[in-house]
Amino acid sequence: MSQRTRIMLAAAVLLVLWLLSATLYTVTETQQALLVRLGAPVAASTEPGLHAKVPFVDTVIFYDKRLLLLVPDAEQVILGDQKRLEVQPYTSYRIANPLLFYQALRTTEQASTQLTQLVSSSLRRELGQINLSALLSKDRARITELVQKAVAEKARSLGIEVVEVRFHRADLPLETSQSIYDRMKSERQREAKELRAQGFEWAQQIQSKADAERTVILSEAQRQAKITHGEADAEANRILAESFSKDPQFYKLYRSLQTYKGALADSAPTLVLSPDAEFLHSLKTGPGSSGKR
Repeated sequence: MSQRTRIMLAAAVLLVLWLLSATLYTVTETQQALLVRLGAPVAASTEPGLHAKVPFVDTVIFYDKRLLLLVPDAEQVILGDQKRLEVQPYTSYRIANPLLFYQALRTTEQASTQLTQLVSSSLRRELGQINLSALLSKDRARITELVQKAVAEKARSLGIEVVEVRFHRADLPLETSQSIYDRMKSERQREAKELRAQGFEWAQQIQSKADAERTVILSEAQRQAKITHGEADAEANRILAESFSKDPQFYKLYRSLQTYKGALADSAPTLVLSPDAEFLHSLKTGPGSSGKR
């Protein structure tokens, strides 16, 4: 085989390989392909494997078959109670119909832009009808489900299947959080003042009640003490009278001694008396005497 023949054979082999590469294309498990002929979509290939196309005429556009995640920037939404909320949703979706997707959007970048607008409009519409308290309750799941349903219905015509729409975060703006904190702080301070005032009032009531009970107890005790003291005096007088009736002379001496004790205890070291004073009668005559002084 001559050199020229070898060259021609090699050129033919290269041409065949080039034609095969221009005619055949491969779709992997994570891809789906759309065949476009002279700018018009012809068919979609969703099954993995080797597929054929018309060289120089058909163009193959590959799309991802897996779930795609869209996380737009956070935006402020006005709720039904006129409160502002910073919401950042995330959306999981897949390209379900490559033909519709190509006709409506063509690229995933355009799909992200369009889907972001759909999610934003649905969020604003649904959140604009509820209060903040509803978003912090069990109704949150129902609200996100409504948003997901609205976005899925509109995205279906674009060849997109929306699998999930959820809130990545939903926070109050910084200035709103500060005002709410200040309002909560003032409210707690007001409640604390009311509780202190109520506690002081209760303390006054308890104190007045205790004072009244103390007065009653003291008066009752004093009354009982007077009764007991009167009974004791009466008993003492009875005993003294009984003693006096048994031995009047001794009783008289005893009373004289009590008188001496009281008089002499309070007198000066020197007591000057007249010799014939009645006060000295018992000291002169003794306990048994009843005669003259």
